[in-house]
Amino acid sequence: MEEDVGDGPVHGHITSLAVLRTHRKRGIATMLMKRSQEEMHRVFNAEYVSLHVRKSNRAAFHLYTKTLKYEISDIEKGYYADGEDAYDMKCTFVKDKKDEESAENEQTNKDSENTEIVIAS
Repeated sequence: MEEDVGDGPVHGHITSLAVLRTHRKRGIATMLMKRSQEEMHRVFNAEYVSLHVRKSNRAAFHLYTKTLKYEISDIEKGYYADGEDAYDMKCTFVKDKKDEESAENEQTNKDSENTEIVIAS
């Protein structure tokens, strides 16, 4: 999870992901990313996850955009030490029915706590 505590929504940030060349093309990166995203959402109630990827890293860019549905939110000029630009990417988590029902139940409980019942005869 991102260490910056601010006024914005809770979110995660991936700083690095690497798979040995001998183990690539087996779906390992996809599984690692999906699991980390699931846990960020489940454990920390994160709304999204962000990451940076080199503009020249076509394999990673394909993984993030096509497989994991990340979107480019910005381009960071000279982000890397060698001066290469980076895509600043973001994946917003979709709220599932369980999350929505939980939020609705919380609101209903809050409304019930503030409801005064008057019985007149």
